[in-house]
Order: sequence, then C-alpha cells, then structure tokens
Amino acid sequence: MAKHQHIHLNKGLGQHFLKDSEVLYKIYRLIEDQVDELPLLEVGPGAGALSAYLKSRDKYKLVEFDKRFAEYLAIEFPELKGKILNEDFLLLDLNGIFDEAFAIVGNFPYNISSQIIFKALDYKEQVPLLIGMFQKEVARRICAKEGSKEYGIISVLTQVFYDTEYLFDVPREAFNPPPKVVSGVMLMRRKKKDYSLNPSFFKAVVKTAFGQRRKTLRNSLKSFLKTEELRDLDIFEQRPEQLSVAAFVNLSNILEQAQ
Repeated sequence: MAKHQHIHLNKGLGQHFLKDSEVLYKIYRLIEDQVDELPLLEVGPGAGALSAYLKSRDKYKLVEFDKRFAEYLAIEFPELKGKILNEDFLLLDLNGIFDEAFAIVGNFPYNISSQIIFKALDYKEQVPLLIGMFQKEVARRICAKEGSKEYGIISVLTQVFYDTEYLFDVPREAFNPPPKVVSGVMLMRRKKKDYSLNPSFFKAVVKTAFGQRRKTLRNSLKSFLKTEELRDLDIFEQRPEQLSVAAFVNLSNILEQAQ
C-alpha cells in the first residue's frame, strides 16, 4: 500500500493521481529534454509521483494547495524542505518564486486546468515554457488550429504568445482513482517574437467574436464596427473559427485604430 493511502482524496480538488510508472517516466524525460537549465515550478504535485523524479533538481519548487499532501511531501521527501509552498496557485504572486524565468510543469488538477493556462499567460514574461497533463479535451482546445471545432478563445489567447503542441494521450487506467476522461500531455513554448498588439483589446475582440461563434464577425463584432468602411471589409463575412491567430491580431489592430 502506498504511504499516502490513508489520505482520502478530495474530488472537489480534482485529485486523480498518476500511478503508471512508464507514463511518469515519459513525462519526466520530456521535462528534462525541454527545460534545459530553467528552474521548475511543479503545480499540484499531490503525493509526489512526478516529484520523486524531479526532487534532485537545484532550482525546483512545488505548489500544493491541499495541506495534507503538502505535509506528506515534506515528510516523504526531506530534501524538498523549504521548497514546498502550501498555497493556492491561482492566487500566488509568481514574481517572487524565482529570481529568473522558470518553467511550469505538472499533472494539473482538472478543475483548474484552464485557469492555470490563463495564470501562465498573465506571467508570460516569466514563464517561457509550460509542460503539463490536462483533461484531453482541454489540451486539444489549447492546441487547436483554425478551421476545427475545438478552436476557440483559449486556443487564440494562448497561441498568440506561445507555440503549442499536443504530445500524447494518457489513458484513464494510468490513474488512481481512474477519472471519467482521457488525459493528454501538451507543451507550450513562448514565441521568440511577439505580435504587435494591445493585449487587453485583443482579448476583448477574441472573446466577443467567439461569444457568438455561429454568426459572422459582422454580427458578433458589430459593437466594434464604427464605420461603413469597416463593415464592408471581406473579413467580417467569416466566422471566428475560420481566422488564424495572425488574422485575429490583424483584425484586432484594425478595429482598435478605428475606435
């Protein structure tokens, strides 16, 4: 029996712990191959299945919301003393975690996986790399390209700053307890060159466009169309899922200049 079996899992925190050693090692090797010398921040380590592989890294910290598992990790891995933060990641100021840029990694809790992405976007200048396991549906949406049904708000808002790649599936049987869904591992790497845009205005345009995704942009974005000249542009005959990230950037810049 695993040493943490006496700790009852909290379904409200999305606790499903990865037990498959082959999958764990595959994720570990992926992290080692991608992060180089970047410090690591592991989010939601739970009982430390992945932490057991990463614990010897010099620049490595963990954020665990559940006090029971934060205390368990400190006992199970004495070498992590002072590196375990019993905090809510979504409320944490990431500026003070390391004194340099760092990677975020983890088998992320399903219930906050999308929020973890948006948190990383808020700190994009400090987070050049993110490697994690999500519910497959969420990971596929993040990595989706234009023209697909999965392509949406989180796809565009992530890919405008990061190159994304869906890597592999993780079956339900790899977890204890097995979740109801298949999981997937994906990678986000910060783009070498940013688009020229106003992030807050861009976000407003993207969210408004996809708020009525079955309508043409002429209808969904009508509150942004201040002139007849704008309304007559061909791009507004399209639906939001037809536009690439670069096209959304161009659209946002056109609309902002017309305000």
